[in-house]
Amino acid sequence: MLQDIATIRYYQRLTDALVEQWNRGYRFDELRLYVDGYLAALRHANSAEPYQVNQLEEEVTRFLYDPSNFEMPTQPQPDYRQY
Repeated sequence: MLQDIATIRYYQRLTDALVEQWNRGYRFDELRLYVDGYLAALRHANSAEPYQVNQLEEEVTRFLYDPSNFEMPTQPQPDYRQY
């Protein structure tokens, strides 16, 4: 569980971007590359402690492989009985 405020913000930004890219048509391979690049940038910039980046990676990986996060919203069926 993430407890550092900055790490939580990184998690929120990253997961929001993943969902947005999924809705644009990107799939898991591209999303995984995006996550790897994001985490590499955090490590390179020393924006967070290494253990926080590792925790972030674990949480984002858990988010990425949870299918309920990327379900397409169902469209309501029109009611044809109305006149």
